[in-house]
Amino acid sequence: MGRDGGSCGESRASGLWGTRRGGRGTDGRRHASGKRGLLALLVLALAAPLSAAATANGSARSYLAPSLVRAATQTPDSSVRVIVQGPSASDARHALNRLGSVGERLGVVDAAAGTIRAGDLPQLAAQPGLVITPDNTVVLDAGHQTDTGLSSGELWPHAVGVDQFWGQAPKWKKHHGNGGGGGRPIGTAPTIAFVDSGIEAGRADFGDRILASVDLTSLPDNSPGDGYGHGTIVAGLAAGSAPRYTGAAPTTGIVSLDVMDDQGMARTSDVIAAAQWILDNRDEYDIRVANFSLHSATASSFRWDPLDKAVEKLWFSGVTVVTSAGNEGQSQNKPVRMGFAPANDPFVVTVGALDLHNSTNTEQTSVAPWSSWGYTYDGFAKPELSAPGRAITGPIPSGSTLAADRKGQVVETPDGTYIKLSGTSLSAPIVSGIAANVLALRPGLTPDQLKGALMLGALPLRKVQSAAAGVGEVYLPAAALIAFPPNPNRALDRFLVPDPAGPGVVFDDVAWHDAAKSWSAWNSVSWSDGWNGALWSVSSWASVSWSDVSWSDVSWSDVSWSDVSWEDTAYADVG
Repeated sequence: MGRDGGSCGESRASGLWGTRRGGRGTDGRRHASGKRGLLALLVLALAAPLSAAATANGSARSYLAPSLVRAATQTPDSSVRVIVQGPSASDARHALNRLGSVGERLGVVDAAAGTIRAGDLPQLAAQPGLVITPDNTVVLDAGHQTDTGLSSGELWPHAVGVDQFWGQAPKWKKHHGNGGGGGRPIGTAPTIAFVDSGIEAGRADFGDRILASVDLTSLPDNSPGDGYGHGTIVAGLAAGSAPRYTGAAPTTGIVSLDVMDDQGMARTSDVIAAAQWILDNRDEYDIRVANFSLHSATASSFRWDPLDKAVEKLWFSGVTVVTSAGNEGQSQNKPVRMGFAPANDPFVVTVGALDLHNSTNTEQTSVAPWSSWGYTYDGFAKPELSAPGRAITGPIPSGSTLAADRKGQVVETPDGTYIKLSGTSLSAPIVSGIAANVLALRPGLTPDQLKGALMLGALPLRKVQSAAAGVGEVYLPAAALIAFPPNPNRALDRFLVPDPAGPGVVFDDVAWHDAAKSWSAWNSVSWSDGWNGALWSVSSWASVSWSDVSWSDVSWSDVSWSDVSWEDTAYADVG
């Protein structure tokens, strides 16, 4: 993503700071000094979770992200972009409007996005019941580099078994008005929504299956279609139908939600707006799967992050969310902190990347060394499973930024331009396509059950002795045959409560936090729900589903935001 002049030590991302670094002249220093007492109290208050404290009148104390606390002290005159969550979207909007300006309402997470002077953040946080986080950039999880002698994009379909499904692939059926998934006949392929950089229409890869293309980018440098090139390859791997580069689910409907500009930048608020669009239009387009091959550039807890809240809304509404694990891994024997939304959310399906080593034999398959795995700040093991992601070939617009930057990896064919890339961004859509295929056969599955089928049907990987690949390699033939899939989120589902702001449910992170701190085996119920006999590639997946971390070590106030920079997660560094 792009850089700008944020506060010292902050993630350098253009979506976080709306202007260049603010000056700290005499007036600015006086302004900061005048609020130092309030800020000191605020910093102390942030050492405890939001749920553990209340104001004098009983209202929940507001939460201000640590990076914003630093911005208020270090660059008080700078203009910062924030997302404010409140009891309702209206409350959030009014709170932000008092001191800043609102650019967008994000009703899906009861929030508003906008701009505020950094020095006014303490005053904003003094209002009760708010969660104030930066409007970060998100980072694409695709790599560019080709490895000579590795597998081509034509090998992975055999490894995950989707080629066995092509001969009997369900037909996509266009829905009108309130068609909805509930009345969809068995064998009809559902629609996948891609939150990415757009999709190039008019290719043999997609035919007439692109049902909607929506530009949600608030950044100015964005061409029609797919100016960056990332979204087209992601959609091609999930749902492409070109003769030589067929994707996992070549008959599904496709919805393109463009949140990236031509340089691969996006704002968190735009990604959240895409989630809102999916939520509002899921019935009309029969959207049952949403692919997010991207992640935030700043680490977070899923309890606070608004992007996590948004994807949870989709999950609870019947849309299975698939996201990439990220490319910050070091090796399959050395975990990293899985702190980036939405991959850090325990509900969604987080996907790691595999290296097939030019073979479909799982005895040879290993985890790509850069594929992220480990524990989130809240103690959840990620990813849940993995898919091929090294040296994968897929479609790309010939005039896109990505194609121009990586000319040596471009392949010209009679059907169009293709490119060979690597990254967990390419693994996620393979799982999304497989998820759509399973739903075509079993349309009644909930996201929890579909996640269980994908995990229980995964192939064990003998070379992977850690949890780096999750439970193993996704495998469509096995997942599709599981008649009664277990619910891997069963322990979390007990904390779902009615949404006070409207229909549906939300996750009660306060109750969960209290239970998790007091009972180390709180999630053991998940693993008694049909998992007996599962052939995990690790000795016991149950034993890695919850970490033994000390809660004092993962207190939200201790998260180091200064250790994160967009360069550390850049796709160009992926080998």
